[in-house]
Amino acid sequence: MSDLFAKREPEAPLAERLRPRTLDEVVGQQHLLGAGKPLRLAFEAGKPHSMILWGPPGVGKTTLARLMAQAFEAEFIAISAVLSGVKEIREAVARAEAVLQQSGRRTILFVDEVHRFNKSQQDAFLPFVEQGLITFIGATTENPSFEVNGALLSRASVYVLQPLTTADLAELVARGVSKSLFSFTLSDAARDSLVAYADGDARRLLNLVEQVSTAAEQTKRTEVDDDFVKQTLTQSLRRFDKGGDAFYDQISALHKSVRGSSPDAALYWLTRMLDGGADPLYMGRRLIRMAAEDIGLADPRALRVALDACETYERLGTPEGELALAQAALYLAVAPKSNAAYVAYNRAREVVRNDQSRPVPEHLRNAPTKLMKDLGYGREYRYAHDEPGAYAAGESYLPDGMPAPGLYEPTDRGLEAKIADKLAHLRQLDRDAKK
Repeated sequence: MSDLFAKREPEAPLAERLRPRTLDEVVGQQHLLGAGKPLRLAFEAGKPHSMILWGPPGVGKTTLARLMAQAFEAEFIAISAVLSGVKEIREAVARAEAVLQQSGRRTILFVDEVHRFNKSQQDAFLPFVEQGLITFIGATTENPSFEVNGALLSRASVYVLQPLTTADLAELVARGVSKSLFSFTLSDAARDSLVAYADGDARRLLNLVEQVSTAAEQTKRTEVDDDFVKQTLTQSLRRFDKGGDAFYDQISALHKSVRGSSPDAALYWLTRMLDGGADPLYMGRRLIRMAAEDIGLADPRALRVALDACETYERLGTPEGELALAQAALYLAVAPKSNAAYVAYNRAREVVRNDQSRPVPEHLRNAPTKLMKDLGYGREYRYAHDEPGAYAAGESYLPDGMPAPGLYEPTDRGLEAKIADKLAHLRQLDRDAKK
């Protein structure tokens, strides 16, 4: 009877059981952890420094932070920006102070999803980072340039973690097999399917393996093949997997349907991806790109429609906000098409990349001080609004001596047809002025 009431510890998830215990067990990120690489050198130096680990989910950000605390014999405090606020930050700082006084050990404060903290919450770390009381390690899936305030960013090194490769994920599965963590054997094709579904995310891979393991136990299977994997995962991964070939194939199909002015096809692919679990705001960002790349000035309203659709979704969420995305996709599909702005921008980049750094002509320079005016800055500048038709015919706005690069060539479609007519008229005024 005593066994009946004995306390049983729950079995740790597979991802936790396979979590690396040493730096050499970490899979992937060799651009940071290989011999002579930045993070490897930091570990070997034994001197922790504040940093931000930027990368997609399941690539080892938390694991690296824990290994640093272990390597540097530091106290490890982890908080999540999703669940925490200034109160939790203060508690972490108080704990760090107590540890320092009692044992002389430093503290590594790990903040997961640090981009979720607002500016004041991020600022709360600064004094203690500067004092050296805590070594700050932030993890983020978002670009820290946009999501982390400048003061904190300037005090931390940013390391970019990459999605795990197919070989990295296959090695993880092999480790699980070698440690007898699975109750079944796995065919090569089944392993390859699991790796493909995981899309560079180790945590997701191991969660999928556990799903398959549970299904295998329920059906008393000791061998798992590719068909069983696909049958088991078909409900949660039934249409595409983010980052996999099918995902990008469908994005390509949506983009080409819009470019090809097929509203039905555009709406079909958009709906197909939303139904398959694509992030609606990701879809909105792609629509914005399509508006700029394939419609441009043929219908400048298209870009605003796409932006408004994203804003509408942010306000309404799912499912109401998805209607705005559908409306935007239809609008883009039926709008007149032009890639002239896209082509012109790429031409401009090429010109700037291959040309010298030409100085700004004196008549175009700003002259806010007397000295600058005395040097001739702004002299002989012609204010367009004082000219006939608000156009200074014959004036040049390019660097001196630079030939006209001919970057923008409007099409004869939509508003660009009128733009082309206007530019032709202005060029004629320039020629007349030179005569």
